[in-house]
Amino acid sequence: MLPIFDLARSFVDSTANGAREQQHVEERCAAAIRALTGEPELRFRGGRLHRGHTRLAIHAPHLHPGAGDDLGSFRGAADGLALRVRHSDAELHRMLRPTEPIPRLVLDMLEQFRVEALAPEHLPGIVTNLRHRHVAWSRQFHHSGLTETARGLLLYTVAQVCRARVTGQPVVEETRDVIEHTRAALATRMGGSLAGLRRHRHDQHSYAEHARTIADLVGEMLRGADEGGAGAPHRNGSRAGLPLIDDEDDASVPTPSAETGHSRAFTAGEGYRVFTTAHDREQATSSLVRPELLTQYRRQLDRSIAAQGLNLVWLARALEALFSEPAVNGWDGAQEEGRLDGRRLAQLVASPAERRLFRTERTKLVTDCLVTFLVDCSGSMKQHAESVAVLVDVFAHALERIGGTSEILGFTTGAWNGGRAMRDWRRAGRPPHPGRLNERRHLILKGAETSWHRARHNIAALLKTDLYREGADGEAVTWACDRARKQPQNNRFLVVVSDGSPMDSATNLTNDEHYLDQHLTQVVRHEERAGATRIHGLGVGLDLSAHYGRSHALDLSEGVSNGVLAEVVGMLSGGRRR
Repeated sequence: MLPIFDLARSFVDSTANGAREQQHVEERCAAAIRALTGEPELRFRGGRLHRGHTRLAIHAPHLHPGAGDDLGSFRGAADGLALRVRHSDAELHRMLRPTEPIPRLVLDMLEQFRVEALAPEHLPGIVTNLRHRHVAWSRQFHHSGLTETARGLLLYTVAQVCRARVTGQPVVEETRDVIEHTRAALATRMGGSLAGLRRHRHDQHSYAEHARTIADLVGEMLRGADEGGAGAPHRNGSRAGLPLIDDEDDASVPTPSAETGHSRAFTAGEGYRVFTTAHDREQATSSLVRPELLTQYRRQLDRSIAAQGLNLVWLARALEALFSEPAVNGWDGAQEEGRLDGRRLAQLVASPAERRLFRTERTKLVTDCLVTFLVDCSGSMKQHAESVAVLVDVFAHALERIGGTSEILGFTTGAWNGGRAMRDWRRAGRPPHPGRLNERRHLILKGAETSWHRARHNIAALLKTDLYREGADGEAVTWACDRARKQPQNNRFLVVVSDGSPMDSATNLTNDEHYLDQHLTQVVRHEERAGATRIHGLGVGLDLSAHYGRSHALDLSEGVSNGVLAEVVGMLSGGRRR
């Protein structure tokens, strides 16, 4: 099912201003939904409505406006979602839903029409918004040519007739003649059920009995139909153009969250400690991977980027609009207005009628930003290595195109289970609560002073998964922020790419399981208060809000798409200071 704010659908035509506006639209719509429902935990994450960390299913097709739709469509979709949350028992609806895709789709749609019919009369703006969204969706459906097929026309007619009957509003005028013949044919077969919909719209269970009858009838009429070999509807998009709900979207899906808790060892030891730094290393990946292997990895990474069809031009333009600001770049002389140019006064004496005696400031866009990507190179990230490498490589390339600066760093350990640090601890008599107990390894894949073209082979070292072991995230964040502070840029962003809480088995064993993640939370808060760098947690399939005040959960299960790039741009736009 497409998310309600589907950036990917119109990605090529989007801009960074559009990404910022998209975020503002989400925030305004979420605020409206919270106001209408009285539920303060409702908000959008990744374009989907969540209650806390639980994603709420959005079944009706007209509740999914795209980035190219107008504000009224988003307001109407938001009001429809609010009414669904407020007036529909999700568990009861789930129990009554058919198993077949088409009847399930129809029942979902009819339940949405029911709650829209319950819009408060004293809030006429909601009724207007809902109608606006329905009309906009109807026109898009019709203009796409889907009403020219028998399947599409049947489903469209059912949607128009049922909503008109339940809400008491007319069908869309533009398609009235198109549906008239099908509407007349349906009247004799579902007239009684249509009357039941209107009569029982305040009772979800009784309403569902009539809605289920209509849904089963539509399924029966379409079952086995083969329009010139059209075949059965596809998952996530039927031949009629209506999105179908699969099992994954059937129930409310909780977004996994990073685990955290209180560390007694952290408190008892008066904060974070490191047992030994003797074996810690800060290394460029070029010293860890053979040149021939780096070349092989780079070819693999280039093939992956090409296969994804990523729009680098759009990304560069979006980042330029996000980060660039006008700066004075000299003067343009011989102007008819502006500041008087003293060098041309002699010309005024020689030619009193001369008017081009002024000069104006010349400006150009200057990108004054540093974006640091800090990649978690722990063992669990191996499965995402290629996708993460594609993501950071493309962003670094786009930033270089617009004159921005980027760093790509990684953090891991030099060994499993403590390595030489563990050995030293044992030799020291195993003192209690030793603090971090492993060989810290910080990786430099691309420094701020290094161009993308020079660093592109080193970036590909992210594909060498035997570097991935364990990690202490808090120390890595401090390291990355310290490096950023040494750079001249005024706008500094740190994006931590991770799929979980900090994990180092030796440290956890000799302290406690929350020692490292409590340190991470402390470090992030300290750096945020310092204000030099704005930190974002980019969770790979995980909600990192337990550690990062600014976080976004990213789905990389199908690789990096243009939509994923848009999500990251949108995340960064939320931290941009204007």
